[in-house]
Amino acid sequence: MKVISMETHVVAVPPPHLGGMYWLFVKLKTDDGIEGVGEIYAATFHPDAMVPIIQDVFERYLLDQDPHHTERLFRQTYSSGFTQRPDLTMMGVVSGLEMACWDIIGKAANKPVYQLLGGLVQPRLRSYTYLYPTNAQGEYDYDDPDLAAECAAENVRKGFTAVKFDPAGPYTAYSGHQLSLEVLDRCELFCKRIREAVGSKADLLFGTHGQMVPSSAIRLAKRLEKFDPLWFEEPVPPGQPEAMGDVARHTSIPIAAGERLTTKYEFHQLLQAGAASIIQMNVARVGGLLEAKKIAALAEVHYAQIAPHLYNGPIGAAASIQLAACTPNFLIQESIGTWDGFHAAILKQPIQWEEGYIIPSTEPGLGVELNMEVVKQHSPYRHRRLHLQMAENPADVKDLAPAKG
Repeated sequence: MKVISMETHVVAVPPPHLGGMYWLFVKLKTDDGIEGVGEIYAATFHPDAMVPIIQDVFERYLLDQDPHHTERLFRQTYSSGFTQRPDLTMMGVVSGLEMACWDIIGKAANKPVYQLLGGLVQPRLRSYTYLYPTNAQGEYDYDDPDLAAECAAENVRKGFTAVKFDPAGPYTAYSGHQLSLEVLDRCELFCKRIREAVGSKADLLFGTHGQMVPSSAIRLAKRLEKFDPLWFEEPVPPGQPEAMGDVARHTSIPIAAGERLTTKYEFHQLLQAGAASIIQMNVARVGGLLEAKKIAALAEVHYAQIAPHLYNGPIGAAASIQLAACTPNFLIQESIGTWDGFHAAILKQPIQWEEGYIIPSTEPGLGVELNMEVVKQHSPYRHRRLHLQMAENPADVKDLAPAKG
């Protein structure tokens, strides 16, 4: 068996853009007619720049190769250009191509991928969601803790046992910074209102995205400890694990991190520094399914758990579900709501979600198929905005609105 062709599809996500502004899918085909799909989580460059990069990587390292040889694909791409170091964009491309290979491998064997990566150990997967109020149009209003509490209670009624929120903004190219007292008050009030709304029926997942310097993160954590969050996410920027380890040593709240890291090497540094006990790899970024499985094994050695990150499309989600299903130290999987809306429309059969849990598919491969009519209806992507963006200006305490309530 060998791979003979690839298609790349850039899908513009319709408003409210849940899961990002666009998704990058690849479809591989073998000489015996088996097709496999993958998703690339590469937010650094515009998709117009990514498409020729994807084509270059495919032609150099995968065309006319056996899709079973995923170790060879990883080592050759990891070493591309005489590098042999984590490269976020390259690993994003490799992740999509590698998961498409696993989709082919599973279909050829007539088994779900999780059966080929250790076997099913998680027949259902606990899931969580960000709070997406229906009247917020995808842009959350972090000046309204009562709206957050209502949304959290509604998600608990649906079956979620954990909800995530991030009132510690803004995200800026100049982070980490020291949070203002007003932002600290806002974060504390959000946790208070949401805890009152859900009681002990759901865990609180306090999300940040590296906004803080360590001293500010420690100040915030001390305020939040009384609400017993399940985690404090990526409190400082991802470049220095020792700094995150400093935060971890000063709080009882577990630290979760890893969505912006790639390959086993960066996660090894994170774990060695004692910086996180909950590992949030994104399968569509870290180097693919096999690399993610190795990262999960590293975490297992450190008695850490995995909570795969997912803010992208349903192919990456399907790969993440395959990983979670065969991983002993799995904790919880990020969901985009209940996998309805556009995440369901773009698949022939939506991801199965029941009362707070994802049910892994028993179909061969990744267990999902793209609805190509919907893909074509939402291609190409015509905007200049990247998948995710950060504010261009430093955080200014005078620009930050006080919490209400």
